[in-house]
Amino acid sequence: MPPRATAATDRLRVVVLVSGTGSLLQAILEAQDERYRVVKVVADKPCRGIDRARERDIDTEIVEMGADRAEWNTCLADAVDAAQPDIVVSAGFMKILGEGFLRRFEGRTINTHPALLPAFKGAHGVRDALEYGVKVTGSTVHFVDAGVDTGSIIAQRPVAVRADDEEASLHERIKKVERELIVDVLRAAQPRGEELFIQLAD
Repeated sequence: MPPRATAATDRLRVVVLVSGTGSLLQAILEAQDERYRVVKVVADKPCRGIDRARERDIDTEIVEMGADRAEWNTCLADAVDAAQPDIVVSAGFMKILGEGFLRRFEGRTINTHPALLPAFKGAHGVRDALEYGVKVTGSTVHFVDAGVDTGSIIAQRPVAVRADDEEASLHERIKKVERELIVDVLRAAQPRGEELFIQLAD
C-alpha cells in the first residue's frame, strides 16, 4: 500500500528490521519522542531484538527465509507494509533486501554502516579500515538500494582510530556514534510522498 498521509503533527511511523541482539533498536526505542515512534519490529529469525520489542508491547513479526528468496522478499515487504511505515530502518538486519522489497520501500529504507562510505563497504567495514591503516573511520547512515552499501549517503560522523585499537574496541566506539546518528536522522526525517526528506542541522 502507499505511505499514509502524514499530518505535520503526526509522529513518524518507523518499522525496524533486526536479526540479532537489537542494541541499535534499543537506542531507537529509548529515544522515541514527539517526532517518531516505532510501530513494528520485523526479524528474519527469533532473536533478542524481537524480545526487546515485545517487552515494550510493540507489534512484532518473524519472516524466516525459505528456499525461494524472491518469495521471502515479498513476504517481508507484506509484513512491513501492514504497519504503514513512513520509514524502514535496517538495524543489524543480516539479509540483503531484494527487488520484491525495494520495489515498495526504496527511498524510505535506511541502513547504518560502521565506516565512512563509500570506503570499506560490506560485512567487514571495521576490520577493513584497521587493516588499511586509516586514521579516521566512522559511521554512515544511507538509503538502501539494490547494491551493497551503495545507496545515497544521508549522514556521517567520524571516529578516530587509536594506535592500540583492535577490531572490537574500535567497533564499540563506532557503535556509540552509530546509535546517536540514527536517532538524529529519524528525528530529522520528513515524509515527502513515497520518499523521505532528511536534513540534519549542521
